[in-house]
Amino acid sequence: MKSYHLRHPLESPKENAAGAGQGPATGGGTVPIQGGCTCENNETSNVIQSTDALVAHWEGDKGKQAVKASVPPDAYQIGYHDLGVAKEAFVGLVRMNDKCLRVLKDFIKVVDTVGGPLANLNPIAQVAVGLVTKAARTILDQDSYDESVSALLTKVQEVYEFLQEEDTLQHIQEREQILLQIAQVVSNCAEFISKYSEKKSFAPRFAKQFFSDTQSNIDDLNQRLDALMQLYRDRAVQSIHINVLRLSDDCKIDGMRYAKEVGMMTAKKCLDGTREQLLADIMRWINDPDPNMPRMFYLYGQAGRGKSAIAHTIALWCKNAGILGSCFCFARDRQAEHLERRIFTTIAHDLANRDLLLRRAVADAITADDSLKTTPDAIQQWEKLIVPASEVSSALVGKVVIVIDALDEAEFRKDILPILATRVSSLPPSFRILITSRPLPDVQRFLMDLPHARNMTLDGVPTEDDIHLYITTELANENEIGETEVRQLARKSDGLFEWARLACEYIKTSTAGQTVKERFDDVMSHGSEEGNLLDAMYNAILDSAIGKKPRTLKRFRSVMHQVLSIFEPLPMDTLDVMRTRFPHKTDHYRVKVILEFMGALLSGVTDTSMPIRPLHTSFYDFLANPLRSGDYCVVVQTMDAKLASASLSILCSELRFNICNLETSYLCNTEVTDLVERIAVKISSQLSYSCRFWMKHLQQTEFTTELAIQVRSILGSEKVLFWFEVLSLLNAWGSVGMDIQSTGRWLQGQKGFEDVAAMARDCMRFV
Repeated sequence: MKSYHLRHPLESPKENAAGAGQGPATGGGTVPIQGGCTCENNETSNVIQSTDALVAHWEGDKGKQAVKASVPPDAYQIGYHDLGVAKEAFVGLVRMNDKCLRVLKDFIKVVDTVGGPLANLNPIAQVAVGLVTKAARTILDQDSYDESVSALLTKVQEVYEFLQEEDTLQHIQEREQILLQIAQVVSNCAEFISKYSEKKSFAPRFAKQFFSDTQSNIDDLNQRLDALMQLYRDRAVQSIHINVLRLSDDCKIDGMRYAKEVGMMTAKKCLDGTREQLLADIMRWINDPDPNMPRMFYLYGQAGRGKSAIAHTIALWCKNAGILGSCFCFARDRQAEHLERRIFTTIAHDLANRDLLLRRAVADAITADDSLKTTPDAIQQWEKLIVPASEVSSALVGKVVIVIDALDEAEFRKDILPILATRVSSLPPSFRILITSRPLPDVQRFLMDLPHARNMTLDGVPTEDDIHLYITTELANENEIGETEVRQLARKSDGLFEWARLACEYIKTSTAGQTVKERFDDVMSHGSEEGNLLDAMYNAILDSAIGKKPRTLKRFRSVMHQVLSIFEPLPMDTLDVMRTRFPHKTDHYRVKVILEFMGALLSGVTDTSMPIRPLHTSFYDFLANPLRSGDYCVVVQTMDAKLASASLSILCSELRFNICNLETSYLCNTEVTDLVERIAVKISSQLSYSCRFWMKHLQQTEFTTELAIQVRSILGSEKVLFWFEVLSLLNAWGSVGMDIQSTGRWLQGQKGFEDVAAMARDCMRFV
């Protein structure tokens, strides 16, 4: 039961504390007023009666005598007047808070009503309602409420009354995005109210600023809620930026190494209306309040089953609901970056950006051990960054969801699988981790049948209806494709969304002398008896786009050699520049002659500034296996010598002193305010790539005199210092030390190049 203590206007706080809990006061004591905000009318009445009793005690003979004997007459009159004012204010506050909390309880009853108006909501609406309900329970759990937050409680009351209006309940699903934004702000309100009393205890040190900030925050929250409720009523859908409420100064985390561009992508989400049951099951797992609910959900299936689409959809929904902690997606074309070494620092960085409490926990850990900013040790990252952040999550409203997609694409996953298998179970009940992967033996061995994880396979899950809807949507403008053809394609897909995507792309792509219906017939003629369905589709697309002419095939293999051999996806413009530096002139042609016809298989072909990468990782496997790809097979090993030579040539021509034109060398990189802009202008994409990866390509080649001479031109001149400067500007030291050692071994024992090997050893001392 909550309690309010109305202090005698002339007593000290110490006397008040001493008198609390005793009977009717005499002299300077206090009268404890029980009941308060319990949402029960009789208890509210008791509070008011107790307040009246205190006033009556003051007015009584004994009270008057006790007070008058200890204070001057003027003070007695002032105190008596103040008590009357305090009584009116206090009774008003109790009645107002009582009504607010009663409204919150009524809302929870509506939510808990089986078969009520909030039953059978779609997953996004479920998340929003779950957040609002959690916020209501958080507010109800508070021991007391200060007058300073009464205006906020009044606004919260309006919101929950609004949420129970008939028109609101009828349109929750169609206006789910606005409801999600309301849920975010209400969650901020609940968090503000729950933390207010804690913050207030420090207020005497900076009272003026504290109460000014409090009022400012309350005004901001009230305005946002008013705007969102009006937006809901107006049936408009627009984005209102919801900033995370910060109650104190931001604690910045600088220099922390984390992976970039590994997060959620809206373009990869499931088509609306597909995978509804599966997505709903995952959202129910996320929202389940049972503290014993498994913390991890392991979703696995063969290539093309749609695992990544599901992961990106869940991440998007959770982001919209304000409960996404982090989304980390591995990729085959980024294996050279060893993203697994930064997975938990990246997750910790994302958590720190989500909430101030989490940010403080991560910052405190780094303050205690600065090496955590850069350590590749996954266990240290987990124990000293993730665990401390998780320990403060109980103070947050709602779940903390982490999505890890395509774990099978992590080259050195052996370092993180044991952590996921043994340590996730100790996370707080509010944490949820969704993992997707192909069912590779090592992944299955670690993640299957864990007591703290749910397992689900996509292999064998009925998806024909979903694929039918997808194909219907994709081919809606093709007049020659009707319901019969759509049904045949859906049936042939055998549950492979990637096959369905490829089939639609093939049918939609115009080719000379062929109708849409004839392209449909081509797709249907490649039966499953010819091998893997995806392989058959890849061969059909390449037959149409590339053909079997010798010169075209040779150029296709060369360009795809280049695309598959680079350690980081590059745009067409950069690929072209590097190709002009290849040793043989026969390779000096624009990659566009091949790539512009590969839109069904590669991304970035329509925008020369976007990186080229396969739309599905299974295309890598197809091209690398001669039994599967036949004439289109790519032998990757032959390309590294060309890329090493091109990279060294670019270093030789583009490196120069003070490449970013910095005014002084006495500032750290982090102190140069416009460094990012300078790098973008002064360091080309090809130079950035060449500085970071020339040695890695060199390691993959046999020794040649031509390459050794190029290495000498860099290591044996002032350009080596310019190279170091670029690495510093790009914050790309990473594995440079090991790469230089490998370069030294590549040169070791080579007659006539002993001096270059010595230069490599000198570079090691510098690094």
